Amino acid sequence: MNWGMIGAGVVMGIAAMGSAIGIGIAGQGAIGAWKRCYLNNKQAPFLLVVFAGAPLTQTIYGFLLMNSMKAAAAVADKAGQFFLLGLGFAAGLAMCMSAIAQGKAGAAGSDALGETGKGFTNYIMVVGLCETVALFAMVFGMIA
Repeated sequence: MNWGMIGAGVVMGIAAMGSAIGIGIAGQGAIGAWKRCYLNNKQAPFLLVVFAGAPLTQTIYGFLLMNSMKAAAAVADKAGQFFLLGLGFAAGLAMCMSAIAQGKAGAAGSDALGETGKGFTNYIMVVGLCETVALFAMVFGMIA
């Protein structure tokens, strides 16, 4: 059995689960902000979709790392395969947690932007900081 190939699949799956959870959290925040805007007869900012969709990118990072790991798993010895299995779990969890944190930051950004109509740049910077963890996990995983 090629444990490295399992690790490659795991990184994709765990990253995608994090994206789904993060999108759910951020989406709830966006919907709540829109609802308050409608109740107060204010314009509902479409820009909140950016916050809701931001955690989706972790799935892309998981996919890219999975492809890199598949190539490495095809030529890896037994120790290398177990390394890739561990890498798949570790990088997948890092991406997952990044997406969840990003969803929470996006929900807070949606709430703040919906309420005030100001500060989008500041809020999206925090969302981007959460994103950085997933980027590092992907790049460092590809290097390893």
